Amino acid sequence: MKIGMIGLGKMGANMTERLLKGGHEVVAYDLSVDALKAAASKGAATASTLAELTGKLDSPKAVWVMLPAGKVTDSTVEELAGMFSPGDVIVDGGNSNYKEWIALSEKIASSGVGLVDAGTSGGVWGLTEGYCLMVGGAKESVAVVEPALLTLAPEGGYAHVGPVGAGHFVKMVHNGIEYGLMQAYAEGFEIVKKSLAFPGMDLYAIAEAWRSGTVIRSWLLDLIAEGLKKDAELEGVQPYVEDTGEGRWTLDAAIEESVPAPVIAEALFARFQSRGEATYADKLLAMMRNEFGGHAIKTE
Repeated sequence: MKIGMIGLGKMGANMTERLLKGGHEVVAYDLSVDALKAAASKGAATASTLAELTGKLDSPKAVWVMLPAGKVTDSTVEELAGMFSPGDVIVDGGNSNYKEWIALSEKIASSGVGLVDAGTSGGVWGLTEGYCLMVGGAKESVAVVEPALLTLAPEGGYAHVGPVGAGHFVKMVHNGIEYGLMQAYAEGFEIVKKSLAFPGMDLYAIAEAWRSGTVIRSWLLDLIAEGLKKDAELEGVQPYVEDTGEGRWTLDAAIEESVPAPVIAEALFARFQSRGEATYADKLLAMMRNEFGGHAIKTE
């Protein structure tokens, strides 16, 4: 299929390349001339304006928006909806707040343009490993972009989870769970590192052993091992752990639903704490975020 890609950051650029390798035609748009040149070198067509991008697409038109959540995504979607026709589809692959996405869908409903929210997980590894896609939207809208979804996702890694907003909601909860898993690993490794009975244990060797056959093996543990192989002391990594909203929104939903979520809550609060008196566990958390998502780390 032919699809537009708006936003060629670390996720959008790799998704563009994966779509091209899967045999799709991609029309790319970004404010960065260098990003457009890089996409063109991979085989994408490019556009210098949203209007030009829209004109290069076939009906029903389909565009994937891969921009930071909030005003920039919302304004881009509204501008596209004004240029699209009924039956055309706009996908948001960012981490938008599901409530705000539902409100935006209602705002442009009269245009007949379909909105699809694709909660996207995979980080910088998605190009080779594929992106898990948690998708919300009307069935007819999802069907328009499903060929692209199937290419972007690994086998078994795509699910249409419900109506508009459901994809962002499921991705939000996914990220809340991620907070808890990361915190448990970070605390465990700090306990080992500070052992009074067995000082100086090889954290990398332990991570490698845990990766093989244990009940706590996971992709996160694979990334921990890779990071510790590079630098077990995490020298130069400032123990400042950012949060990007999804953990907070997950707790908001838990409160609204009267669901106890103490692990996710404590993991979020631990990130807040890292910005004051910090620990080795905080360094490990910062390293994990960099390993799986390419998130920037603060250096000392």
